[in-house]
Amino acid sequence: MNARPIHLDVTVGPIAHGGHCVARHDGRVIFVRHALPGERVTVVLTEHDDDAKFWRADVTAVLEPSADRVPHFWAPADALRAATHGAPPVGGAEFGHMGRAAQRRLKAAVVREQLSRLGGLDDTEVARLTASMADGVEDVDGDGTAGQRAGLGWRTRAAFAVTGGGRLGMHAHRSHEVLPVREMPLAVPAVNELALWDVDLTGVVRVEVAAPANGSRPLMLLVPDPALGEKAAGLALKRVARALASHATPPSVARWDPESGAVDVLAGRGWVAETALGHDFRVTGAGFWQIHRRAPEVLVGAALSFLAGSPADTALAAGSGVADLYAGAGLFTAPLADAVGETGSVLSVEGSPGTSRDARKNLHTAAQVEIRQGRVERVLGAQRRRFDAVVLDPPRAGAGKAVVRQLVAADPRAIAYVSCDPASFARDVGFFGRAGWELAALRAFDLYPHTHHVETVGLLVPGGS
Repeated sequence: MNARPIHLDVTVGPIAHGGHCVARHDGRVIFVRHALPGERVTVVLTEHDDDAKFWRADVTAVLEPSADRVPHFWAPADALRAATHGAPPVGGAEFGHMGRAAQRRLKAAVVREQLSRLGGLDDTEVARLTASMADGVEDVDGDGTAGQRAGLGWRTRAAFAVTGGGRLGMHAHRSHEVLPVREMPLAVPAVNELALWDVDLTGVVRVEVAAPANGSRPLMLLVPDPALGEKAAGLALKRVARALASHATPPSVARWDPESGAVDVLAGRGWVAETALGHDFRVTGAGFWQIHRRAPEVLVGAALSFLAGSPADTALAAGSGVADLYAGAGLFTAPLADAVGETGSVLSVEGSPGTSRDARKNLHTAAQVEIRQGRVERVLGAQRRRFDAVVLDPPRAGAGKAVVRQLVAADPRAIAYVSCDPASFARDVGFFGRAGWELAALRAFDLYPHTHHVETVGLLVPGGS
């Protein structure tokens, strides 16, 4: 028998990293989702072990709303509507109850707090680095496109689960519960045009969709139910592929093994064709590519302008030796090769074997590029070479102490650090700081509208540069 839900009335405190605000009840810290600072709300506790350092909760009613609260644009992700049905909201649009300007201000507040708490920067340095964020992190969507509300239609990648009844769904936050969905407003139109909610997905447990911003053929990756035998799994996947073949522009469809990364094509091809900054890229299976349709141009532009400009002048120029670490399919490598020219050199390092193979295909005509597949710390340790400039674009966990130590030893003039997580970024800034380096400049972008995620690009230089 399930325990009776515990509801509390709390006053909401400041925003915190991770998509929640901080509240307190009888001295206990509660991380509250779907709230805004200053609100008085009723919450339901979702995690509340007696010996836990903090509890978690979702808002179920708003007693005193913030002026920044707006109606949520997507019913399945709306905590207030979900509460009326006694169900949790789906994850993935946890800031949808906030106006866009408020979202950007709160993300800037998180960046500042992480730089101070984890990066060890003093208030003066934080103020200098974030002076341009007085009104929030940078907006890249403006007033929306194609008649869409601002902040929608930006995801070129979308991940779905499947309900027990074989319907498209998404997980509730921090839960195995799968809730049905009939649209994904954050996704580019090509994802929604597949109408996957009308497809019988019985026998499938996970669906990944990649729909390139250039309009080229989408790719669907299907993960079969591991409880099925091989024959039953094969029949289920073929049934789904046949259903999708009736589309006017059918997607490619492939079976995908998340553990090995193996892709078994059922229809079309096992990769998508991306375009960015005058270069074409092949990205196989679930290989990494920036999710927001404008992210490639925004992030490459910010990183390369930092490396090419003061105080890092001459770090990126014709004849330079540079490195692209966690390079993926070559998004940064290709423009770096353009910048250093035939007299320069680019070391491209990527851990995923499949994505590294893509990089080799994408950059096979660039003789100045050396592609190495392997863990960044191992490759750097074996290379023991110096660089003029580095682009560092690690996964959410960040680069870490070992990589920072090796980069300091490589003695570049400048490092452009691209990060999708302000906490791991700030922690690594602290590692660089203790090695005598400085965070000279910083930009932050709202490349994940209606979610708590924020992308930053920082310029790191040796102390005294």
